[in-house]
Amino acid sequence: MEKAVSTLMNQEILGEFLRRFGLEKEVKKLGDFENYVYETYKNGQPYIMRLTHSSHRDMDEVLSELDWMRHLKSKGLSVPEVFQSEDGNFAEEIKAADDSSFYGCVYTKAKGKAVSVRSDDFNEALFKKWGETTGKMHLATKSYEPSRGIKERSNWDDDDLLSIEKYYPAEDGQLVEKANEVIAMISELPKNKDNYGIIHTDIHSGNFFYDGEQIHVFDFDDASYHWFASDIAIPLYYSILYRIPASEEAERNRFGNLFLDAFIEGYQKANSLPDGWEEQVPLFLMLRDIVLYAVLHKKIAPEDRDEKLKRMMVEIAERIRNKQPIVKLD
Repeated sequence: MEKAVSTLMNQEILGEFLRRFGLEKEVKKLGDFENYVYETYKNGQPYIMRLTHSSHRDMDEVLSELDWMRHLKSKGLSVPEVFQSEDGNFAEEIKAADDSSFYGCVYTKAKGKAVSVRSDDFNEALFKKWGETTGKMHLATKSYEPSRGIKERSNWDDDDLLSIEKYYPAEDGQLVEKANEVIAMISELPKNKDNYGIIHTDIHSGNFFYDGEQIHVFDFDDASYHWFASDIAIPLYYSILYRIPASEEAERNRFGNLFLDAFIEGYQKANSLPDGWEEQVPLFLMLRDIVLYAVLHKKIAPEDRDEKLKRMMVEIAERIRNKQPIVKLD
């Protein structure tokens, strides 16, 4: 979390959100990278409460996310149920000391458990189920229309992080140039209801739990109108990034193709593949490098970056400079 935001967050704000949603005072902090996320409790049952600062999302964006989640839930997807506050609101607003705002919402805690990329459960059976779940989400989103009073979710290129000159090092003009070339190529891709709609955009292994049979997806904060192929590229990207060092290029390529074959097999059980996905996936792998490089510069000050993160950022920059995706696909 940016330091300017962390100075505004305090126990008084947290306590007021707990009160508004009728939750107990005990909390367990789960994360604070882009949002504050807590495990909370009511009558001994766990819930997830997320607090979003207005510098990250506005109220309309929060409500549009929750509306889409409720649509997916109505179509039988295993996504968190969204709860109303004591006053019947799906999201509540509390002003901070500088007159900015925090927005709070509460969900069910997902079933299952996290799967480490280095565990025995991180295997082809999981990759197939991952693909099937993604295919089901894309099929469900084709019938989505925002509810009355809900503002339409943003498009992929509305993302502030694509204003890369704002976040990339000023001295590296070549990096900015190459990143903008990739963004321009993606902007020219065709759109239709079978290849473009609201997607999760971040279905990596840290954003779902697995119970051995079913994947339970959460963290819909980055959902936007995007090409479906991006939701195929992102699981592949992070599975490689977190599992295999950049020095092991051949292993990255071997594993990447194995992963994608299994993922696609699962996807096709639930939905037809979007036209052009094979040509588009490498572009979206490059786009994820571009966005991740921006977010790391935005969220983590240079003095807070450890050596591992610095190495990763150097590797990402090199791929952007060469317009090279993280993996070579057959």
